[in-house]
Amino acid sequence: MLNFLPQQLFIIDPLALFFLGVILIVCLPSALYAFSYLKGEYAQRKIILSWVLLVFFVLSMVLVVTVGNLLVFLVAWEIMSLLSYFFVVFDTTHDKSIRAGTIYIIMTHIGTAFLVAAFMILHKYAHSFNYLAIKDACLTMPEATKDVVFLLLLVGFGTKAGIVPLHIWLPYAHPQAPSHISSIMSGVMIKTAIYGIIRFVIFLLGVNSSWWGILILVLALITALVGVIYALMERDIKRLLAYSSVENVGVILLGVGLAMLFLALKMPYLAVFSLIAGLYHLVNHAIFKGLLFLGAGGVYKATGTRDIEKLGGLIKKMPQSAVYFLIGSMAISALPPLNGFVSEWLTLQAFFLGAFNSSGGMALFLGICAAMLALTSGLVAACFIKAFGLVFLGLPRSHYAESANEVPLTMNFGMFFLAFLTIVFGIAAGGIIKLFAKVAATTLNIDIKSMSFTVNNFFLNSQIGLPLGKNIYLSTPMLTLVLILLGLGGFAVYKIFSQAKSVIYKTWDCGYYKIGARNEYTGTAFSKPFRIAFSFFLLPYHKTQKVRESFYHVKSFAYETHTTLVFRKYIYEPLLALVLKTAKFMRRMQPGSIHLYLGYIFCALLILVIFMDKF
Repeated sequence: MLNFLPQQLFIIDPLALFFLGVILIVCLPSALYAFSYLKGEYAQRKIILSWVLLVFFVLSMVLVVTVGNLLVFLVAWEIMSLLSYFFVVFDTTHDKSIRAGTIYIIMTHIGTAFLVAAFMILHKYAHSFNYLAIKDACLTMPEATKDVVFLLLLVGFGTKAGIVPLHIWLPYAHPQAPSHISSIMSGVMIKTAIYGIIRFVIFLLGVNSSWWGILILVLALITALVGVIYALMERDIKRLLAYSSVENVGVILLGVGLAMLFLALKMPYLAVFSLIAGLYHLVNHAIFKGLLFLGAGGVYKATGTRDIEKLGGLIKKMPQSAVYFLIGSMAISALPPLNGFVSEWLTLQAFFLGAFNSSGGMALFLGICAAMLALTSGLVAACFIKAFGLVFLGLPRSHYAESANEVPLTMNFGMFFLAFLTIVFGIAAGGIIKLFAKVAATTLNIDIKSMSFTVNNFFLNSQIGLPLGKNIYLSTPMLTLVLILLGLGGFAVYKIFSQAKSVIYKTWDCGYYKIGARNEYTGTAFSKPFRIAFSFFLLPYHKTQKVRESFYHVKSFAYETHTTLVFRKYIYEPLLALVLKTAKFMRRMQPGSIHLYLGYIFCALLILVIFMDKF
């Protein structure tokens, strides 16, 4: 008899506890932030509805990462998707919200369909929906079947995570949700898909083929580069952050993919090291991206616009928000000693260690991956120089920015809490890595007693193939001290050798005697070198329009430049056209005639009678 009832409803292991911690870290400050953010934005009845939806949304994510049964997981997964859809379409007065919600719900259910297919195959071999029974059944599952299940799970969870080219929903949905929900969706919800990949692929299926890890690494690199390139082109601050989430999902999957590759190559310690890097970046991204979305929400609350070209000068109007957004921007740009630096440094070291302990094509592949990660980090830094500079520095470019005021205390406290965590997770990296090592080791079922840790540094000993004494050190407290001393030293040198008095000029006046909003540096100008460098992918085009008073006199001149959304134009729009064409064809088969429908039923029964004996 098939076992449809849960034998063990919950599975509370280090991996589940880790993700529970991530959920709480982001959801608590986001909920506090919402008290002031929602005031004045919506009617009281709608605010109450948003709180009810938020509570159940958080509970659904908690269920996703703690249940130990496939059926219950699927129910919780669908509830989570449905509630997040309600938040995407929460502002029903805007057509953009409805369109974004439609794209999101279609994509999420396509992903769910792949998950259902994978779960049915797993149930066929385990005769149970219980995780532990499935884990035992996977030990004897044929390799070809495992490959199919892996691909189904990758597409199913990859759709929710935003892996390119399945990311199409993310830049539409995240900007339309309320900002505290955008913080949770980006910081937590898409991470449940990473949980799914780790839980179902690594923990349950078991990694036996190296091409699994290589495939995820390739997809992760493409995802990271595509995400940051599109983010550089954006002028909507929340769409910029949404594309940045795509990039960071790629960075997280680099650690996960490396762990899978090293498991298949029988390098267990490197697998643990790589998964530590992936988990560390996962929680780091949850913190600093949650902070950045809350900061963007504060800007929107104060100005009423998300267009960075219409902002500027907000550092004087919103000094506290500017500091928090700057900390988030520095963290996501992987600047030491903040948390983003630690996890990206660990990921780079994992690539280097893998290359040093491999040979031939594998060493070359890992070296190229490290180079692409370094390129991505540089592009991210450029992206957030643009975001912070155009929003907070310079002069106000519109009346929106001129009339801005600092956001209320509860909104600032939510940002302060996450900004504080970006510093803590950077400086206290040694102790945090020790905790994450236990999560990684338990998940991978690897004994790490011979791996050495100290509070201020982390290193692997010679058991992974490094020469004795050639350890890898990381000491963010030391880095912090060095940076403070360098800053104080530079300030002292300036005070000692500066003869002339300091003269204060207008911000970014660049020598102009009368600078204004019209001749300030713009985001489009900032991103132009990158648009040219990546023109082979972005396929930029422009439109010009002249309004003339006469043949010789031009009254006004309009110039617009755009980039081509390659995946939408060449993948999704043709697919949509095919679906609509098929629907029109099928419509001919349903003209509304009851006689024709009875004929269909008769033909179906006739076919069943003819082939009944054969089955």
